[in-house]
Amino acid sequence: MSDLQTTGFGGATVGNSDFRFQRNDQLLIQAHIGFAYLALLLGAVAGVLQTLQRTGVITLPSALGYYQLLTLHGVSLALVFTTFFIIGFLFSGVAKTTGGELTPQERAWGWTGFGLMAAGTVLALIPILTNDASVLYTFYAPLKASPLFYVGLTAVVVGSWSSSVTVFSAFRRWRHAHPGESSPLFAYMAVATMILWVICTLGVAIEMLFQLIPWSMGWTERVDVSLSRTLFWYFGHALVYFWLLPAYIYWYVNIPRLVKGHIFSNSLPRLTFILFILYSIPVGLHHQFNEPGIDSVWKFVQTVLTFFVVIPSFLTAFSLLATFELAGRSQGGKGLLGWITKLPYKDVRFLAPFLGMILFVPAGIGGIINASYQLNQVVHNTLWVTGHFHLTLASSVVLTFFGISYMLIPVLRGRTLTRAMNHLGIVQAFTWVIGMALMSGGMHAVGLLGEPRRISYTTYGDHPVAQMWIPYRQAMALGGGILFTGIVLFLIIATYLWFFAPKTETPNEYPIGEVTPDQPKPPFFLERWSIWIGVAVGLILFAYTMPFVQLFIHPAPGALPMRTW
Repeated sequence: MSDLQTTGFGGATVGNSDFRFQRNDQLLIQAHIGFAYLALLLGAVAGVLQTLQRTGVITLPSALGYYQLLTLHGVSLALVFTTFFIIGFLFSGVAKTTGGELTPQERAWGWTGFGLMAAGTVLALIPILTNDASVLYTFYAPLKASPLFYVGLTAVVVGSWSSSVTVFSAFRRWRHAHPGESSPLFAYMAVATMILWVICTLGVAIEMLFQLIPWSMGWTERVDVSLSRTLFWYFGHALVYFWLLPAYIYWYVNIPRLVKGHIFSNSLPRLTFILFILYSIPVGLHHQFNEPGIDSVWKFVQTVLTFFVVIPSFLTAFSLLATFELAGRSQGGKGLLGWITKLPYKDVRFLAPFLGMILFVPAGIGGIINASYQLNQVVHNTLWVTGHFHLTLASSVVLTFFGISYMLIPVLRGRTLTRAMNHLGIVQAFTWVIGMALMSGGMHAVGLLGEPRRISYTTYGDHPVAQMWIPYRQAMALGGGILFTGIVLFLIIATYLWFFAPKTETPNEYPIGEVTPDQPKPPFFLERWSIWIGVAVGLILFAYTMPFVQLFIHPAPGALPMRTW
């Protein structure tokens, strides 16, 4: 037998289990994952065209705008692909760990969410494709899009709230059936992820419903830009952690099984996710250092809170390294670093996320720079910020999503991750890393030289400063082309695994790591969500009450709508 599920690669014997997804759960999960892949393809095509035009390699036809492609790229990948994929992945792990299947009511909430999100995506894509919403995915007023754009993306948010009910309900059902027991770690983390998402999306929902939709429909003449952007960044920074936490779930829960180890701690991962809820939302003002109308004292307060987000990341690094070391030593790793050689690098389900972990180190360092006031003044509104954005979402997160896909599709479809597809997946993962190193590295470097972000290609009249940017633009163009190749390779592998890979005779295992038997039960207060939601709300009120009061006491005159394309 040559399939990965049976024999493993690099010592990562996974074995089989008797678990199969219930047919209705399988369809619900597949719908989300499949829709995510369609968004990935659309966003990738827009991305490579936008990158080549941005770097001067091609000239777009007059009927196709650069900012139109930029909006399509951002919405398709940063909002649609991530949201659908994350919810599908969470559904899969929650179904697996809370009894083996969802209830009919939980599936109904899930399908309602899927329907709203899919319909909202289509509504938002229509004005993007007709060039009536080239405002970037950040909804930055006073650029005004078609009402369909705002209504559609509001439907995506509301649909995700419906999907969160599925996660919350399954977790509560398990708790009622197992009083006094510690909850499954995957389900616990899924609940934390959706709590963070629901709280942070309240800001952008308020911005849409009470500002942008009435304004775009002509019901109001002007929009308060300072208030609008503050509401957006209340959501916008926490959005990064909505992307990141599912990757952390895979790192914490699934990968220990793949490395033939155990989850290092049953309590530390729970504390980590609670800290993300507490510290990732009341920090949006550090994106608004140059915004007028907000007192510098509150910008400083939220900057301090931003640095606290480093703590759960350090806890994660410690926990994962401990898991890897213990697993490697249990398999014969000797000496100080001998355990490193025992990790299953030939298993793409481990390798792709592992590469993402490595890239998260420079990504995190860049985040600290962005949150530092003096350093931020150097890189603000330059391509450095775009490079940082791609190093977090498009590297650490997306590489982990690749690994999840190589694990999840064979389980869902009852097919084999063959040796050939595993090897091609490894090539695809390294292709992605090389492409991202060139593109993101070029963005970071040219950002330090002053090239702005959010602009189309220009040489500024062949100014000597702009001429210095050319080599870095060439690196970005090459990296963008390699990244597009990586996406094509991934979609080829995913399509093969979905439709054409050999069927398995026995169920593939959905790898869920376990703690060692001597692990103590997590403290009871970690399972009391009411406590932590209350603390999070308290921190949010502390960080945002006065800034919002000041914005309402001294409102801006409001901006008239602008269409610059």
